[in-house]
Amino acid sequence: MLAAGSDMAAPSAALRQRRAAAGGGAPEAPERAVAGPAGGGAGPPPPGTFWLTRIVLLRSIALLYFVAFLVAYHQNKQLIGEKGLLPCKLYLQDVKKYFKGKINLDALSYAPTIIWFLDWSDMDSILDYLSLLGLATSAFVLVTGCANMVLMAVLWVLYLSLVNVGQIWYSFGWESQLLETGFLGIFLCPLWTLSRLPQHTPPSSIVIWGFRWLIFRIMLGAGLIKIRGDRCWRELTCMDYHYETQPVPNPIAYFMHRSPWWFHQFETLVNHFIELVVPFFLFLGRRMCIVHGVLQILFQVLLIISGNLSFLNWLTIVPSIACFDDVSLGFLFSSKQGGVKERVAQMQPKEAAEEQLPLRYGCYVRKVVNVSFGLLIAYLSIPVVLNLLNSRQVMNTSFNPLRIVNTYGAFGSITKERTEVVLQGTSSLDPNDPAAVWEEYDFKCKPGDLKRRPCFITPYHYRLDWLMWFAAFQTYEQNEWVIHLAGKLLAQEEETLSLMATNPFAGRAPPRWIRGEHFKYKFSRPGGKHASEGRWWIRKRIGPYFPPVNLQGLKKFYEDRNWPYPVRD
Repeated sequence: MLAAGSDMAAPSAALRQRRAAAGGGAPEAPERAVAGPAGGGAGPPPPGTFWLTRIVLLRSIALLYFVAFLVAYHQNKQLIGEKGLLPCKLYLQDVKKYFKGKINLDALSYAPTIIWFLDWSDMDSILDYLSLLGLATSAFVLVTGCANMVLMAVLWVLYLSLVNVGQIWYSFGWESQLLETGFLGIFLCPLWTLSRLPQHTPPSSIVIWGFRWLIFRIMLGAGLIKIRGDRCWRELTCMDYHYETQPVPNPIAYFMHRSPWWFHQFETLVNHFIELVVPFFLFLGRRMCIVHGVLQILFQVLLIISGNLSFLNWLTIVPSIACFDDVSLGFLFSSKQGGVKERVAQMQPKEAAEEQLPLRYGCYVRKVVNVSFGLLIAYLSIPVVLNLLNSRQVMNTSFNPLRIVNTYGAFGSITKERTEVVLQGTSSLDPNDPAAVWEEYDFKCKPGDLKRRPCFITPYHYRLDWLMWFAAFQTYEQNEWVIHLAGKLLAQEEETLSLMATNPFAGRAPPRWIRGEHFKYKFSRPGGKHASEGRWWIRKRIGPYFPPVNLQGLKKFYEDRNWPYPVRD
């Protein structure tokens, strides 16, 4: 399109010159060719440029930040606030005490967070302000497609500050993955300029390869941890269990679980191909890089459809976008005259002409920053690569306190049976009375009520539901926060109850006792007896998870841990 436009412009310019010369006047300067088709629409950008790619990347990162800060705003007070299940103020006080009561470099390195420098007298407000600022900033980038290094650094610092006081509630691999992705996003942008197409600041190929290096490590790490982990991945039988035993199944998983055995084996083979073979397509030229991006995105979409894995799969799509240049992503943008796509096409001749001129001072600084960034990523990748090559590979680990370059992996082992902790309360004076009526609490999304349809919430994330899944195949002694949760339900604290789907004691006196029961859960068979009765699940009691507890009996338990004693609202 660009060549055609030039060819069409040249004869008319030459004709005007001849006419001017024939009239005795000075020849008219040739008119500058304008890229684009004769109809005035945008021509395709040239291959190998990433102006449009940058816009898509920034908006995608902003979307994931927005979801993460939304989850934080809705749940942080209940989980790590003043009356949270694991108050972050107590955590920071313990860290400070460990480092001899000082907020020094060691304390900052152990828990990098700006909360160290804020007033802790109202921790709930601090957590809300950080989340709201993150929501506002990410919404601006998402809507406008404009960002600079300052805005992206603000988002990164805010989320880093929350992750490092979040304790087990923020212990998932996607927290570090979002921070690493967000850190790369900082260097996509100019320092100050707020423009979707900032002049003289094309996206650095070093940063683009930083994103590609990230998706390479994510997928290869996930593949290697499977091959080295549970034998069912080598025997091609893991998918026989995955849909039923994953942390928070969705309705589609209910039906996928009943697929024939050969289909599950095919799924496992496809998984190994995508995670162990496809990542190397990145290094085989532009076309294979694009194939890699397409396959990875389709794979993540399938995972999104078949399970509620928080925003993990959405986040994994983001670095795959760096596999596509402007030509590949042009279809996402309008072809109208004066649009972003046309402006990108018109910028190329200008950029090419300016390359012949001496570099500005700012361009030298930018090159130094980009090279330094590349060297930093390379240096921090050394222990990560050694971990990938190690037969005792660990997953979802960071070797630096800022979580800039991390190890990743998922489902290295698969649970073959699903167990659930069901919390029950009673108003009976004697919890051991056979006539006592025990009523169940339902969580927002995790299985409980046998007739409740599995939820579909991705990319949103219920942190308590996920931790209850982990707690179910451990003991309550390993998860003391479960007892803390029981105490808050005994007190009917409104904030804690907001994490639950149902409160069987709503509108009446709180329960006198709470207990945890351990059950084995299985999907009902579609079209079978249980399904015809409206049951998505069938279950069998294993035994008690923790014995009945009352509020008075938990007083010393709370005092020993410096937890605020629940007060009935």
